[in-house]
Amino acid sequence: MRNWLRRRIPTEATLKAHPSLRWMRPLLLRPGLWQLNRRSVALGAGVGVFFGFMVPVLQIAGAAVFAVVLRANLPVAAVSTLVSNPLTYAPIGLLAYQVGATLLGDKVRPEAARALTDAAENAGVDGPGWTERAKAIGKPLFLGLATFAVVGSVLAWAVVHVAWTWGVWLRRRRRLRQRTPY
Repeated sequence: MRNWLRRRIPTEATLKAHPSLRWMRPLLLRPGLWQLNRRSVALGAGVGVFFGFMVPVLQIAGAAVFAVVLRANLPVAAVSTLVSNPLTYAPIGLLAYQVGATLLGDKVRPEAARALTDAAENAGVDGPGWTERAKAIGKPLFLGLATFAVVGSVLAWAVVHVAWTWGVWLRRRRRLRQRTPY
């Protein structure tokens, strides 16, 4: 698991050179932010998924700040924010609106859902921005996004934690089988 992560996450030097994270350079020197252990990687995944769903702008910066505060793995937190991206904003927003409306006991209004998908499709067109169009949807959208953020971050933490534990167990089992003669 550790070798797989090392090949896929950005290096310490890459993140230190990133212009938006330059102001955090003194904090980035902490060695705990770069350790690959079960606790820090699982916490980093949870933080990143939370910010990936909750905050549509500056996701990586928010995840980086909280990763530093919580001593989570910084590269994993930054990469796991990519759970939402420009291609997935519309489907996530539509589903979040439907979940939020259901939790509030409201009916799903097709015109509100259409406003959200129009906002995602016409992001570069002049006129009211995504936030103004999202205000028309209101509470159901933000409740749904908050629900996705909390549930997604807990699930990400649990999946990484269980997968890491399972990987360690399999490796130990394999070593024991190699040592004991049949």
